[in-house]
Amino acid sequence: MDKYELRELHKEDFERILPLFKQRYTGAVESILTSYYMWKNFYRTSYLLFDDALIWLLEVDGEIGTQAPVCSKDKLQHYFLQAQEYFNDVLGQKMTLYLCDGEAVKLLDLDPDKYEVIPDRRYFDYIYDAQKIMTYSGKAYHKKKNHVNAFLKEYADRYEYRSMHCVSHYYEIMEFLYKWEELRGIEDEYDRVNAELRGIDYLISNCNYINFRMGGIYIDGELQAFTLGVYAKAEKMAYIHVEKANPNIRGLYPFIFQQFLLHECPDALYVNREDDMGLEGLRKSKMSYNPIRLVEKYEIRQL
Repeated sequence: MDKYELRELHKEDFERILPLFKQRYTGAVESILTSYYMWKNFYRTSYLLFDDALIWLLEVDGEIGTQAPVCSKDKLQHYFLQAQEYFNDVLGQKMTLYLCDGEAVKLLDLDPDKYEVIPDRRYFDYIYDAQKIMTYSGKAYHKKKNHVNAFLKEYADRYEYRSMHCVSHYYEIMEFLYKWEELRGIEDEYDRVNAELRGIDYLISNCNYINFRMGGIYIDGELQAFTLGVYAKAEKMAYIHVEKANPNIRGLYPFIFQQFLLHECPDALYVNREDDMGLEGLRKSKMSYNPIRLVEKYEIRQL
């Protein structure tokens, strides 16, 4: 077998790969395998597999790049150099590593004469106190609580939270998401909105292989808000991959956020709502929930 055997990411690989992700917890969404499946077609994701590590290959803006190796802390430098060797000797190009968490940057301790390390604020993950979100208690959450109370006053006898399952809820989830896309009318030159919907479709269609949790808010029996995420028990952190709600219903976004945690991740101490992609409106929204910290991300370029 070749030293480097490039593999496509298949649903059947999930259980085999998952233990590798438990070697180093970063708090970043890149440490959650489910997210790679969601975006695998958008980034044309493939990987190199070793006994105790994994190296990603992703296509970004038409160029092949990678991310921090999936391995233990003590093996990070070794597999970083393995990835570099693959890029240099097999692909014949210098390596670019995207979305590298701050801990990995410190552990790698790279020579500035050989690598450029650039922070990328667009992709910093937002981390929140999950218990605060579950109650919206305190002055910092006064506005959120007011919005939720307004929702409850309007829809007290008309709403229901439901845990959702792939087989029985597939069609109504996808119908709701396409309605949401049409209602929002988001223009995205990178086609990320449509790619996200296709990724959600892939996850739900293959939920027998890939682990995640889903929940929705129904009003008058109709789905009006939907969330998909993962609970990382070892970190006591919920990762929110998808959160969509009817924007015309006041308080529905903070309410689905709260209810998903209460029903699907009640033991969570922290919640990661991913990045804002550098979009001003999304950044304002994510800051409004009072993050307790941001997970810094860096781009590393071999000089």
